[in-house]
Amino acid sequence: MDSRVEFSGAWDVSPSEYLGQRSVAFDVSVPRSQYVVMRDGCRLAIDVYLPRQLVASEGQTTFPTIVLFTPYYRRFKLRPGSSAEPNNSVRFCNLFVPRGYAVVVVDVRGTGASFGTRDSFRSPKEREDTREIADWIVAQPWSNGRIGSTGVSYLGASADFMASTGHPAVKAIAPLFSVWDTYSDNYFPGGIQLKSLTKIYDDLMIALDHDRRDILKQFPTFNNDEYDGPQPVDEDVDGSLLREAIDEHLGNFRQVDFMAEFTFREEGLPYDGSFSSASFSPYSVSRGVRPEVAVLSVSGWQDGAGYMNGAISRFLTLKENPRHLLLGPWDHGANIDVSPWRVAEKPDFPLLSVVLRFFDTYLMELNTGLGDEVPIHYFSMHAQEWRAAASWPPIETRTTYFFAPQGLLSETRPDYGADRYKVDFSSGTGVGTRYEGIAAVDSRNNYADWQGRTSRMLSYTSAPLEQPAEIVGHALADLWLSSGEPDTALFVYLSEIEADGTERYVTEGLLRALHRKETPAPDTYRTTWPFRTFSRIDAKPMVPGQLERIRIPLLPVAWEFNVASRIRLSIAGADVDHCGQIPHGRPPLLEVAFGGATASALKLPLTLR
Repeated sequence: MDSRVEFSGAWDVSPSEYLGQRSVAFDVSVPRSQYVVMRDGCRLAIDVYLPRQLVASEGQTTFPTIVLFTPYYRRFKLRPGSSAEPNNSVRFCNLFVPRGYAVVVVDVRGTGASFGTRDSFRSPKEREDTREIADWIVAQPWSNGRIGSTGVSYLGASADFMASTGHPAVKAIAPLFSVWDTYSDNYFPGGIQLKSLTKIYDDLMIALDHDRRDILKQFPTFNNDEYDGPQPVDEDVDGSLLREAIDEHLGNFRQVDFMAEFTFREEGLPYDGSFSSASFSPYSVSRGVRPEVAVLSVSGWQDGAGYMNGAISRFLTLKENPRHLLLGPWDHGANIDVSPWRVAEKPDFPLLSVVLRFFDTYLMELNTGLGDEVPIHYFSMHAQEWRAAASWPPIETRTTYFFAPQGLLSETRPDYGADRYKVDFSSGTGVGTRYEGIAAVDSRNNYADWQGRTSRMLSYTSAPLEQPAEIVGHALADLWLSSGEPDTALFVYLSEIEADGTERYVTEGLLRALHRKETPAPDTYRTTWPFRTFSRIDAKPMVPGQLERIRIPLLPVAWEFNVASRIRLSIAGADVDHCGQIPHGRPPLLEVAFGGATASALKLPLTLR
């Protein structure tokens, strides 16, 4: 089926239909740019885009406002004669302003043309800035007193933080491809640090914050000869204020040094016990979100190391709020369609139409029919169809496949046995993966070289399926294993082996064995998969050679396995292309038990089609 036009009845009014029928009554004005002074004297640069009447007559003069907080420049200064788009927010402006919204774009402190320094990733100071920006917006003559916030990745988390201030003007937020927990959704999935991501992000922020255009050229999104650094505010005619601001940015934190401080989740810094990974994670302040604030969470099936978990957990946690969840066949930011059966590389699903309908409903208070739709929509890869669900997970029952002799997955429990696997520290997943998108790498074909990679791992494979079967949600690797070392990294991969032998990457899960202890999920961080604190107090080395049960949730996905395909689960102890080595220089010998009372198994949220 053509995923560009086929919605399979998932919506009463499809996103394309909604966008086509939505009226346009305004034009986009030239942005006005100025500084807004914060409580500590820090000056933030903002752009204001106001709707302009298409017909010169008396009309609407106040508007709801959508605000975006970005560390990636609210606007680039363009060289004379350039027709390039000046920022990544232009698509929001071009969609919302003609339909009656004011749009405000803010350089967060320590970035762009704003003054100040960044003292952390998603600093708590920025959260307080969002409150003051909201105060400033509602005081403007063009504001109708209603505010929403959205944006991709960092910007989406800023929307979460703004809502968490409890500001009464904030009525709706749409965090797109953004974390709930920066530790496990982003930099330490399964307690394992993504080493490549940390370095690349550090390079990006030096390039932007210090206006180092020589470094910026390595990032495709920003590699444009027509970009001439950050845009000064209107009053800064000679750029002198911008130069002062950039000088202050030289004091910004360094990501490679900063993120290394957070080996354990929610552990305070040695010099500031009140500051931990929770300080820059939205879940930690989610109790401040008023129950009437509407929330749209959006992510993709290959959205980094766990952003889709963040979207789902946000949806599950804010259960008293009007809420919606959208999960598509996308990488981070929906730059590519990740389905191997895609029609085109670039997604042509009208994602922002979904965001528009959401804000039209909860911010502009239009009767859009959104309240009659079910709250969850997701795309099933291979089936190439959008589906709808009333709750998460859509499939609550699990089908169990037991590990069995000769590398088989069996529907019946075998007699006791065990397999051994020596960890290969040179094993990796390549450079076209779910991780490249969050590192600003221009990856166009994810897992195109997956064929044969699982042959270097310990794998278990099912018999051919007698009919198509679809999984939706979190698969679970329920392992009984021992390690020859007191710590090890565990990577589990789910693949589809088609009838002709073609191997398809489906999803993966990872866990540092040190963090294997499970605990109940707190109220601010609801999950439907095994929860870990990743704290120092719960961390415990393994006893070498001692068999233990370790359950590893795989990242969620909706995927239809074809008839005659086989399902494969593979186990490795390293991903050299993305993760740090555990333990250093001591490749563990793993023993995986199956059958009897220690029956390792793969548990799938599976339904026959």
